[in-house]
Amino acid sequence: MHDLVPLVLRGLQLLFAIILLGMTGYLVSNTTGRYYGYHFSSPSQVAFMLFNAVWTLYIDPHLNVPVPALPYLALGPRFLPSSFNNKVIHLTLDALTAIFWFAGFIALAAWYGDHDYCLGSACGVIVATCVFGAFEWLLFTATTVLNGIDFNRSRNSTSAVKTAPETSTV
Repeated sequence: MHDLVPLVLRGLQLLFAIILLGMTGYLVSNTTGRYYGYHFSSPSQVAFMLFNAVWTLYIDPHLNVPVPALPYLALGPRFLPSSFNNKVIHLTLDALTAIFWFAGFIALAAWYGDHDYCLGSACGVIVATCVFGAFEWLLFTATTVLNGIDFNRSRNSTSAVKTAPETSTV
């Protein structure tokens, strides 16, 4: 049961990241273009949420090649050798990703709340993106807490174990 909870959380993170990638891609395409000869681009808040989805699905933790984040975080502890599987890296990646999602959904919600007009069908997508971003932040916060507890336990268990001094036998 203890091993099942992180995998379920990682699966939900993957599902929400894919959903958010689609929604933010739609928002970028819907908020970029020309209007009566004026060129406009998507807001930076939308672009940051798109970055968050891509970061979640595809980051470079410490290798020289891009590695999908969630498979690395979910399957690394089981299948990778300890040189590629560092608990500090897991804790750092989870915390950094949680910070990114928090900043992203708050910025998008604040941007949306400042506007009196709506972009047609994008209004509902903006609200849904904020909600899914908040859930993604909660999921990454939960896995950060679980990794922090695991890191603290492993650090305390290795420091508490002391080897007895060698004794000579007569």
